[in-house]
Amino acid sequence: MEKKIKSIEIALENELREREFYLKHRKRTQTLVGRMMFAKIAREEDEHYHRLKKLHEELSKQGKWPENISAVKGTNIKTVLRDVINNAEESASPDTDDREAVNIAIAFETEAYNFYSKLRDSADTESEKDFFNRLAAIENEHLTTLKETRNYFDNTAKQQKSDRG
Repeated sequence: MEKKIKSIEIALENELREREFYLKHRKRTQTLVGRMMFAKIAREEDEHYHRLKKLHEELSKQGKWPENISAVKGTNIKTVLRDVINNAEESASPDTDDREAVNIAIAFETEAYNFYSKLRDSADTESEKDFFNRLAAIENEHLTTLKETRNYFDNTAKQQKSDRG
């Protein structure tokens, strides 16, 4: 049980670090797509943090996987961002810092996906397996969306060079 509690503590630290990263870059970016994406992922990482914190408290008290742990909410980030990208008239272009932030976020989300997948694979109960599977799936969705955002930023930059050239 101590190993599971330690894993949850690592997850809590990671979720906080990622949330702060996304909030920082939401404020910094001048692109609508970047602001929307970073804000949405920050909210979802915050929700993950609170679910994990509750789980940590229950594991510490009960010494076993709690039967009444509530599921992590799903994500609709791909739909939200596709709508923004399809309807956005960008007032600002992505800059090097935007692309670098997305690349760092891709690394975060890859790490989170792998971490939660390992926890899922080592789960003792179906409830535990479902909990970590859901987290892994959401982190994978974030990863996919970040890659799509990077492609959008790259294509926007190429289009602007073409328009100038």
